Amino acid sequence: MNNLEQLIQQWRKWDTNPATLKEIQDLLDKKDENELKARLESRIAFGTAGLRGPMKAGFSCMNDVTVRQASQGLCSYVDKVTPNARHMGVVIGYDGRHHSKEFANITAQAFLKKNFKVYLFETIVPTPFVAFATPELKAAVGVMITASHNPKDDNGYKVYWHDGCQINTPHDKYISQHIESNLETWTESCDLSKVVCPLKQIEQSYFSKIAKYSVAPYGVELAKEPIVYTAMHGVGYNYVIQSFEAFKLPPVIPTEQQVGPDADFPTVAFPNPEEGKGALKLAIETAERVSSRLILANDPDADRLAVAERQADGSWKVFNGNEIGVLFADWAWTHGRKAFGDNVPPNKFAMVTTAVSSSMMNTMAKKEGFSYREVLTGFKWVGNAALDFIKSDHHFLFAYEEAIGFMYGDVSLDKDGVRCAAIFAELALSLYQQKSSCQEHLDSLYKKYGYHISKNRYFFCYDPKKMESIFNRIRSLHNGTYPSQCGSFKIVRTRDLTTGYDDGFETKKAILPTSSSTQMITFYFENGGIATLRGSGTEPKLKYYVEMVGQDKSNVEQTLGQLVKSVIDEFLCPVENQLTPPKDD
Repeated sequence: MNNLEQLIQQWRKWDTNPATLKEIQDLLDKKDENELKARLESRIAFGTAGLRGPMKAGFSCMNDVTVRQASQGLCSYVDKVTPNARHMGVVIGYDGRHHSKEFANITAQAFLKKNFKVYLFETIVPTPFVAFATPELKAAVGVMITASHNPKDDNGYKVYWHDGCQINTPHDKYISQHIESNLETWTESCDLSKVVCPLKQIEQSYFSKIAKYSVAPYGVELAKEPIVYTAMHGVGYNYVIQSFEAFKLPPVIPTEQQVGPDADFPTVAFPNPEEGKGALKLAIETAERVSSRLILANDPDADRLAVAERQADGSWKVFNGNEIGVLFADWAWTHGRKAFGDNVPPNKFAMVTTAVSSSMMNTMAKKEGFSYREVLTGFKWVGNAALDFIKSDHHFLFAYEEAIGFMYGDVSLDKDGVRCAAIFAELALSLYQQKSSCQEHLDSLYKKYGYHISKNRYFFCYDPKKMESIFNRIRSLHNGTYPSQCGSFKIVRTRDLTTGYDDGFETKKAILPTSSSTQMITFYFENGGIATLRGSGTEPKLKYYVEMVGQDKSNVEQTLGQLVKSVIDEFLCPVENQLTPPKDD
């Protein structure tokens, strides 16, 4: 019996789902050995984001078997390393995707089998609820079944530690080891009547606690203008309604075609508001019909927030993550610290952002005096950095990553599009009351701190080996070493967080954590420009982030355009047939 035959036997032994059993049988009937090998010879990787992938039969995909095995491994690990873990329990939530509820039930059964207390939400919830509920209920661990903004055929398994932060290294490595040691099924089913639904308790506590971020108690006047909202066929609407109620704001006007949960995402090819006007087309139509100049959008699991504003000429501006982040940071600095009194020195307040986000928060920190930290991409790093500040007696104000992920305050330590929707509504309505706008205020911040303008985009790259070859080519462009020039732009520093190289330091060793399994290189240019290239950890994308800084807007924009073109032409496009641009490019 060869290896593939053994794997097929294992699958048939462990899989009790007729649909996925039939998938494997159909491949056998068609004698599709290549697809069988792709499905069975590799295991879906458990990383710092947990699991994420297409819902198909096979060990390399998301299905009943791999979710059960992941849950058994996670349960085993938590039980081993956390004292009293079974009494503390596990929090489990799920979104509106296909099979999310089933995967949540499978997860609950694994923990019930080992006599864990199980808090299982009885209905769909936003991802931020699991991040909040895990420490709120003093649970040992939290699991959210979601693929966030991925296409409809994907699903995922996100894990939070007892502090409400996404798991970080080395937890992922140890959980993977425990998964491998617990592949045999513990139980086919358990009595789910033993679970506790925490929904009412968490709703009451969460909305009560986020209300402290409202500026109403400080006499900030707000305009009375309609705000349009889209849930992008996800879970957000009912929860955003409650966040607006907590802030005593009028209800949002829903984009009716997208406001209810729909796992097929019928109106958008990619249910990701970060994609811009294409994804927000229906929301823009709604806003124009009701004469609203502000659109707020969540992704399907409501942990991210997008913003669009109608400009004076009638056009719509979709703000990128850096622009929204800067507006939030200024709001937090201006209003968020009022709750702590006037006697707290600036350096006792803290903000965090990521290595691929704008450097403008760093500029603000230097000018205003608050504490600031830059971390690797991903809220597994952001949340833990915020926790470090809190443990060192800092008042944590705000953090963000450019991929429209925002964490305002310390109610929970992960990105949260529910509370941030209400906070941004107050921000915008305050500006409208002052006869200003979000764009006009952003321009005033640029004049104060300098124009920090960025261009962030991506190419599809479906083959990990091709991704690696592209980055290895870049590493040897200059006589076998890192490039010293990109077009007419001189490179003065290179940081490679794949290899751990950083010639900005005498040791030439990077300070930020490195990972040989992920590709990420940053180039710093003589003219102040910064360009980062990285492979996405959750999607088949090679992303680029380019920023220019200066006092003259037109000059910054012109130079940025030239630098982006040089980065694409010299670092990315020469590699023939390896990258696919997005369809709207």
